[in-house]
Amino acid sequence: MKRLLLTLALLGAGLAAAAQNDYAHRYTRSLHDILTDISTRFGVRLKCEVDTVGRTLPYAASRIRPYSLEETLDNVLKPFDYKIVKQNDRYYKIKPYESHRRLPEEGAKLLEHLAATHGADRAAFERRKEELRRDARAITGIDRLVEACVPLAPLLTKERRYDGYTVRNFRLETLPGLYVCGSIYLPLTHRSGKHPVILSPDGHSDRYNEGTQLRLAAWARMGAAAVSYDLVGYGESALQLGTAVHHTPIAQLVQLLNGIRVLDMMLARTDTDPTRVGICGASGGGTQTMQLAVLDPRYTAACPVISLSSYFDGGCPCESGIQLCSAGGGTCNAELAATLAPRPLGIVSDGKDWTAHVPVQELPYLQGIYRLYGAEEAVRDYHFPAEGHDFGPNKRRAVYDFFGAVFGLDPARADEERLTVEKRELLLLFGPEGEALPAGAIRTVGALAPWFDAEAVAEALRMKN
Repeated sequence: MKRLLLTLALLGAGLAAAAQNDYAHRYTRSLHDILTDISTRFGVRLKCEVDTVGRTLPYAASRIRPYSLEETLDNVLKPFDYKIVKQNDRYYKIKPYESHRRLPEEGAKLLEHLAATHGADRAAFERRKEELRRDARAITGIDRLVEACVPLAPLLTKERRYDGYTVRNFRLETLPGLYVCGSIYLPLTHRSGKHPVILSPDGHSDRYNEGTQLRLAAWARMGAAAVSYDLVGYGESALQLGTAVHHTPIAQLVQLLNGIRVLDMMLARTDTDPTRVGICGASGGGTQTMQLAVLDPRYTAACPVISLSSYFDGGCPCESGIQLCSAGGGTCNAELAATLAPRPLGIVSDGKDWTAHVPVQELPYLQGIYRLYGAEEAVRDYHFPAEGHDFGPNKRRAVYDFFGAVFGLDPARADEERLTVEKRELLLLFGPEGEALPAGAIRTVGALAPWFDAEAVAEALRMKN
């Protein structure tokens, strides 16, 4: 009797399960189970970086495409706003949808569309340039921010002399009470003529590290006036706004404003040449390089490092928090860089990040745009297939060569053995704890409320440093 009751119980449970797995109930299955089946069916490893607990999928079986793993995963994951990121032929990660990251093949399709739509001839691309600039300025609201800035009145520290160059720190008030701090590297001969300017916006590091100091000093020794400045929420910026602000869209706007005002400061000098103005940053600094080149027409050459991509807009709110790539009905960093045409554009790429496809994907697109101006040779890629996401010696040598060629400087003078890496304390304006902040200086992100979206400011205040 017990066996009969058990059999009936099991049968009842089976019927109940079947009743929940029919047409009326949409053949629902748990997401975890269907992903397990897909992994077995296609012989791949799926690593979930998303929460599958309690997630169910209607008509799960009908979403499977036996001829295509990736189409199957796309069908299964889209209802949850998840996506796949291929690691190799047998290993995929499942991640939340990211507005700033697409698949390489999507980047290729976008470039094909942009070339066909806006790259037919020079006149068409000139119209596209204006559209992108207009939209970028509207999206950022940069004109309103620039109008709110105080007059230029930089404070510079005493000059420090080294082998062939000098260093001075500066603080520059931008919005009332808000400062950007940095360092200006000049050739020892700066008083004897006008020198090209090279801005170096930071990526996710700081201006105090060895590589940054070597690069700026090398450019100065070559004959350029080179300037680095703090990333928002890093270095001395953190003394005013904290570190959490960096992970909000406010950081992107302040960084762009800082870049514009620092260039204003450099071009107001009597020893700089406004016909030779360059910008070069790496990673997030490379994203700023491309965005500033769109917003500010004064740049005559640009060199984004380990950043240019048609399918990756930048992984931090400081790069893509305000979605500048929505300009012009949809664009990408490669097209933003193309707006520099026909002025010289250098690209430094490698084989182990989102710049891996540059030689076969983004570079041909850029060459096509530059060809419209008869200037295909003005865009060049320095590709390091065996290297990864860094600004190491080989990549630094590439940017020395690029700016040496376009600004008539001597790369042989970029001898890093003869350069001095200063202690962090020498590069500070406000002291290690901010004890030298000027009276009236902003000391919290909340003080940005007059110029930025109230909700964004409130969110930055809620975030912990």
